[in-house]
Amino acid sequence: MLRRSLLGAATLAWTLPRVSRAAAPDSLVFSWPSNAGPLDPHGYGPNQMYAQAMLYEPLVRYGASGTIEPCLATRWALDESGRAWTFTLRPGVRFSDGTAFDAAAAKANIDILLRHRERHGWLELMSRIEAAEAPDPATLRLRLDQPYDPALFDLSLVRPLRFASPAVLLPGGSVSAPIGTGPWRLAESRRGERDVFLRREDYWGEKPALRQVVVKVVGDANTRALALEAGEIDLVYGADQLDADTFRRFAADARFTTAISPPMATRMLAINSGRAATDDLAVRRAIQQGIDRDALARHVLQGTEPAATSLFAPGMSKAAPGLMTLPFDPMAAVTVLEQAGWQLPPGGRVRQKQGAVLALDLCFSGGDALQKALAEAIQSDLGRIGIAARLLGADAATLQARQRSGDFGLVFTETWGPPYDPHAFLGAMRAPSHADWQAQRGLPMKAAIDRRITALLAATNATAREADEQWVLTTLHEQAVYFPISFLTNKQVHRKGLGEVPFGGTFDEIPFHHIRRG
Repeated sequence: MLRRSLLGAATLAWTLPRVSRAAAPDSLVFSWPSNAGPLDPHGYGPNQMYAQAMLYEPLVRYGASGTIEPCLATRWALDESGRAWTFTLRPGVRFSDGTAFDAAAAKANIDILLRHRERHGWLELMSRIEAAEAPDPATLRLRLDQPYDPALFDLSLVRPLRFASPAVLLPGGSVSAPIGTGPWRLAESRRGERDVFLRREDYWGEKPALRQVVVKVVGDANTRALALEAGEIDLVYGADQLDADTFRRFAADARFTTAISPPMATRMLAINSGRAATDDLAVRRAIQQGIDRDALARHVLQGTEPAATSLFAPGMSKAAPGLMTLPFDPMAAVTVLEQAGWQLPPGGRVRQKQGAVLALDLCFSGGDALQKALAEAIQSDLGRIGIAARLLGADAATLQARQRSGDFGLVFTETWGPPYDPHAFLGAMRAPSHADWQAQRGLPMKAAIDRRITALLAATNATAREADEQWVLTTLHEQAVYFPISFLTNKQVHRKGLGEVPFGGTFDEIPFHHIRRG
């Protein structure tokens, strides 16, 4: 289903102008489906996270080894009450407009966030911060209303707790220009064409080997593959930038280097417990055993993502490994449905119960060829056990609206990977704007789930926190709210002359500053 024929080279020559390698030996040409956006460090879509991470830096960074490392703060300490963090700020740091980064600048950013706290309710730390204080230029203090153990992980995220120059902060909560402390600055942005990032020669840390990164806007995976093959772009990097067949084709081509990261997050379906017919636990359980995830991993994903065996990827949660997915067993799925009263009418192919038809909407991103292929395979599997899945491909805005309103039966979603999983992902389940809340809203114990999540986020005792996490994950597992498909990986393809391209420690940060031409 993902196999495609490549267009001719003449089409590519018209689509993307050729880049001269001789003219740009210290330049990298990358591609992304859309422009970087306004690059507000505190904003969400259409801001692209990889670009926000290029310009803006956190107090502390999540390292590739899974540890918290210094960034704009060199040291930090938690007081005895567990409610105040004190950070010693790195000296000599300046924003790309020349403004000094100090405690007053950091406080100005956090004050803006606190004035618009409702925008960031998905992140628990934003609910816990009472105030930011700047007792002197080198010291920032964050006062919390209660202890919150994952605070440093939340501070390391790409957004919203990063810092723009005070000169560009607007009262409404956005910025007038993308000015950060990071190793790159935005030099040019042409809508629908490209974004150009230049190395900052006055950057406080180790400077990137590359002088510039040109990001071409290439919305179609076929065109992206053609551009890479013809030398119009140097690197493809990400979870779904190429379909699996194309990735495997590049892997067999001696001109290219390919790599797959370790599992980082989970690709899955959220199953709506608040909407017919998936409000029936029997239907949700039948879905668990009616879809062949091993076949999806083998035939659709082509082995680029291992089949998921739990809600979280390995190492993300101590509670998850004991909650293994049910094996593919369509006969067991049929038995569950029939025992619950869902019968096939004579000569029919779709089950019914008391006049209700067992049909549901399977929603996916219409522009994502991989999701479409997965959806078609899932539709076929469900059809074999008498469940009619209507495929609804939608643009990003429409799909987001469906997730926020609960207007779906099944919808593709993902966990967020490190450093979000499990705490931030679980915390966001309490926000009605998320597909997870909508998927869980029909559960009789939804209020208890939210209370347990709130308790585990506030816990300072590891045993109590793990007990609450185990209860939440066990309940979601027993209620069959999620169908894990595969463990997400980042994939990269580049010409061998580019040299080594490392993987970042998170999905959203592409380590351009560590790339150097061979």
